[in-house]
Amino acid sequence: MESTAPQSPAGLRTTPSWLLNQTAAHATRLLSEGFAAHDLRGYHYRLLAALAEDGPASQADLGRRCGIDRSDVVAAINDLAGRGLVVRAPDPADRRRNVISLTAAGADEAHRMGDTIGRVQDELLAPLSTAERDQLTRLLTRLLQHHARR
Repeated sequence: MESTAPQSPAGLRTTPSWLLNQTAAHATRLLSEGFAAHDLRGYHYRLLAALAEDGPASQADLGRRCGIDRSDVVAAINDLAGRGLVVRAPDPADRRRNVISLTAAGADEAHRMGDTIGRVQDELLAPLSTAERDQLTRLLTRLLQHHARR
């Protein structure tokens, strides 16, 4: 096996938490670079993807579903609305709330960003076979579910 980081102590290079952290750093960089090609960030994609999958939602619901702080949701929605990717309208049932909807351009952008995520996955996981990628996804999902319950 090729050394993952020769400057790091050997005890770290065989520790799953360190390996996960280092791999996550590479994934974050690749995703940031991919989203930058769209002149958008991860928050934007999370909101667009949630709207594409589940339809219109209040800003508060979007924040909860996407795990984004309320103030960050407002800023990201402002960015997306300014680009014509979403529209914000008062909720007919509660005029104090805003409902966010995806525009056709927003749906197209969500699709393009999804394609970018696919390319990033291919680059990140290039040394793994399809079966290994599936196994890694299952194992990471199990770990995440375990720790999310705590």
